[in-house]
Amino acid sequence: METISRISSMLETARELTLEAAQAAASNRSSNPDYGSRTYSVSHIKKLLDSRHEREVLDGMRRVISLMYRSEPSLPFFSAVVKNAATPNLEVKKLVYIYLVHHAEAEPDLALLSINAIQKSLTDQNPQIRTIALRTMSGIRVPVISQIVSLAIKRGCGDMSPHVRKAAALAIPKCYRLDPNTLPQLIGYLSTLLGDPQYFVVGPAVAAFLEVCPDQIDLIHKHYRSLVKKLVDMDEWGQLATLRLLTIYARKCFPRKSQKIKQAVTTKSFYDNDEGQVQGKPVDGAEYEVQLVDPDFELLLRACKLLLQNRNSAVIVSVVRCFFHLAPPDYLQSAIGPLVALLRCPQDMQHIALYNIVAVALRDPRPFTKYISRFLVHASDPLHIWRLKLEILTILFPYCGQHWKGVIISELEHFSASADPELVRESVRAIGRCAQGDANTADLCLRILLSQISSLDGNLVSESLTVIRHLIQQDPPSHKQTVVKLVSHLGTTTNPDARATIIWLVGEFAGVDPRHNIAPDVLRVLIRSFADETEIVKQQVVLLGAKVYLHHLLQKSSTETPDQALPSIDNATATRLGEAIENEWTSDQRGNEPHMEGTQQSGEAEEIANEENEDRITMLWRYILLLARYDPSYDLRDRARLYKALLATPSSTQLANLLLLAPKPVPHAPSPSETRKDLLLGTATLVIGQEAGHHGLRGYANLPDWVEPGQEPDSSLRAEEIKPETSTTLDASMTAGARLDKALREHKSIVPPQRSGGGVSGAISGKKTLDQWLDEEEETDAESETEEETDSEEETGSEEDSEDGSDNDSEDEDEDENDDSEVDDTDSETEAVHKEAQQLLK
Repeated sequence: METISRISSMLETARELTLEAAQAAASNRSSNPDYGSRTYSVSHIKKLLDSRHEREVLDGMRRVISLMYRSEPSLPFFSAVVKNAATPNLEVKKLVYIYLVHHAEAEPDLALLSINAIQKSLTDQNPQIRTIALRTMSGIRVPVISQIVSLAIKRGCGDMSPHVRKAAALAIPKCYRLDPNTLPQLIGYLSTLLGDPQYFVVGPAVAAFLEVCPDQIDLIHKHYRSLVKKLVDMDEWGQLATLRLLTIYARKCFPRKSQKIKQAVTTKSFYDNDEGQVQGKPVDGAEYEVQLVDPDFELLLRACKLLLQNRNSAVIVSVVRCFFHLAPPDYLQSAIGPLVALLRCPQDMQHIALYNIVAVALRDPRPFTKYISRFLVHASDPLHIWRLKLEILTILFPYCGQHWKGVIISELEHFSASADPELVRESVRAIGRCAQGDANTADLCLRILLSQISSLDGNLVSESLTVIRHLIQQDPPSHKQTVVKLVSHLGTTTNPDARATIIWLVGEFAGVDPRHNIAPDVLRVLIRSFADETEIVKQQVVLLGAKVYLHHLLQKSSTETPDQALPSIDNATATRLGEAIENEWTSDQRGNEPHMEGTQQSGEAEEIANEENEDRITMLWRYILLLARYDPSYDLRDRARLYKALLATPSSTQLANLLLLAPKPVPHAPSPSETRKDLLLGTATLVIGQEAGHHGLRGYANLPDWVEPGQEPDSSLRAEEIKPETSTTLDASMTAGARLDKALREHKSIVPPQRSGGGVSGAISGKKTLDQWLDEEEETDAESETEEETDSEEETGSEEDSEDGSDNDSEDEDEDENDDSEVDDTDSETEAVHKEAQQLLK
C-alpha cells in the first residue's frame, strides 16, 4: 500500500508539472504573434473558434486578429467568428466586434447575422458592453441597418452612462454617412446631446454637429453658455471642435460694434504746485475707436484665455485663431507668448507653429519683438525651419531696437557666406527686405552687398546684384557713384546674370547726367567681346546700344530745335514702321544666302557711303546691329530688328522713347508668405500654401463674414433653461458636507422649535455640529432609560391608588397621552435625522 501511495503522489506531481508547462507554452504562443500562423492551420483555428471552452475561443480569436492586422487572409473565419457574437465573455466579445467592423463591408449578408446579438448587448447591464455594442453597430457599414443604427443612437442618447452617450454622439456622423436620409432624426439626437451635463459627451456632440449640420446655428443658441462653461473641462479633441464652432458662431451672431471716444487731456497752469492741485481745464485730445464687446462674447473670450495653459499645441493655435479673427488686440497680445513657446516642440510642430507665427506677424508684428531671440537660426535647423525664421526676422526688423537690428544684419551677413546655395540666396534676399523695411539701415545693407560682389561665388554675386538693383531703383539720383563702382567690377565678374544686371543699370543711368555719361564708353568696351558673351549678356548689350543711340538722338534734336516738341505718331508713321520691320525681316531671311538682290546691295552701298558723315555713337549703333544680325540666336536677331525699326527715323522717336525710356516701377520684394496671410490659422492649407489650390484642401472653409448690426439673433435665445433641482443633480453638484447642512436646514424649516431648553428642538434652533448631535442622542437615550424605570415605579403606585376617584384618573390619562405623543414625534424626527446623517457620512 505504501508503494501505491508513492506512485500516486508522483503521478499527481507529474500532472501538476505538465499543466504548468502547458500553461507556459500557451502563454508563449499567445505572446508571439507569428507563432499561430506558423503552427496552426485554418481548420485548427476554426476548431478553436467552435470550441465550447472560452479559453480556446479566446485563443482562436487572438490568432484571427493577429492574421487580420498582418494583412493575411482572415475572411474565411467570418462565419465561425459571427457565432461567438453572443458570448458572455467580455474579452471574446471585444475581439469579435473588432473583426466585424473590419470585415462587415466585405460580407454584408453574414454581418447581418450578428445584428440581433449586438442589439441584445445594447440592453446589457454593463455600460462597457453597451458602449462597444453601439460603436460596433455604427461601424458596420451596411446601408440596410441605417434605421436600426438610428434607433440604437436614440437609445444611447437616453442612457444613464455618459460613456454610452459619448458613443452615441460619435455614432451620429457614421449613421449620416451610411444614410443621409436620417438627418432629421439625427438633428433631434444632436439637440439632446448638446445639452448633456457631462463635458466629455458635449465634445463629441459638437464634432458630430460640425460634420452633420454645421449651418444650423439655431441649435446652438440655448446651449451656447453651457458650451462656453464646459470648454475648459473638455478633452483636447472636444476643445478643438468647440473652439471651431464657437468661432463660427461668434461671426454669425455677434456684430462688430465700435464707439469713438475722445481722450481727455488735462492741462496745468504754469504756477501750479506739485501737490496735485490742478487748476487747468480739460482739453479734447485725439479721437480713437473702442470695440464694444457683447457680454456673451466676452464670456467666450475669457474662457479661451484659460486654454492658453493647455499642453496641446493644436488647442493653443486654435485659441490664437479665435483671438486673431475675433477679439480685440489685447487678447491677441496675451496669446503671443504661448504661441512662441511652441518652438520648443519637435521640428514638425515647429514647422506648423512658424507658419502661424508668420501669418500673425504679417498683420501685427509688434508683440513678437520681445521674443526675437527665439527666431535666430541654429546650425541644426533644417531648410524649412530656417527659411521661415529668416522671414520672421525680416518682418520684425523695422520694429526692433538698434541693437537687435545690428544682430540681425550680422547674422544675415554670416549666412550669406555659407556653402549652401539656398541659404545664401535667402540670406541675401533677407538683407534686401531689411533695407526696404527700414530706410535708416539701407546704406549699411548696400555696403554689405557691394562687398560681396568681388566674391568667387557666382550665386552670391548674382543675388547681391539683383538686390542692389532693387535698392538703386528706389532712389536713382542718390546712387550715381554706386553704378560707377559696379561698372568697375565688369572686368572681374564672370557670372552672366551679374554682368547682365550691371549693364542694365548702366543703360538706366545713361541719360541722367549727359556731361558725365559713361554709357558710350562701357558700350565700346563691351562690343569688343560681344561674340564671347552669353545670350543674356548680348541682349543687354543690344538694349544698352539702343538706349545710348536714343539719348544721342534726343540730345541732338534738342540742340537743333530746342523749342519744338516731339512730333506725334500718326497712322502713316506707324505704317512706315511696320513696313520697315517687315523689310528688315525679309532681308535677314535672305542675308545668309550666297546671292543677294541688287536692291539690297545698293542699300548697303548707300549705308557705307553715309558712314563717313555719321558720328561715333551712330557708328557704334550700326556696328551692334551688324553683330546681332548674324548672331545664331533668333531671339537676339528679333530684338535687334525691333530696335532698328524703332530708331529708323531720327525725327520720330516718340514710340522708342515710350518703350525704352519709360519709368520703371519701383520693385518691392514682399515677404514669401504674403499670399498666405488671408488663410485661416491652424489649417493645413496655411502650411501647404499655393500648392493646395485656389480653394484650399478638401474640407477647408474660411470664416463667415461678420453679421451686420441689427441682423443678429436676440440675446434672449441664449438664456439657459432653469431646471428643478432633483436628488441626482444635488448628488452630482454638492459635496457630502454641503448635503448634510442642507438636510439640517430643511429639517429646521419643517419642524418648529417646541422647547426653549435642551433637547432636540433646542438643538435644531441652536446651530450645532454633528458631534454635538450625536452626544445629545446618547444623553437622550440615557434619560429615556431612567424615565422607563420611574414609569414602572409609578405604575405600581398607581395600582394601589386606583381605587380613588375616577374623574382624576381620566384627566391624568389625557395629559399623559398628550405628553407621550409629543415625545414620540420628537423621537421619530431625531431618529430620521440621525439615520440621514449616518448615510451621508458613509
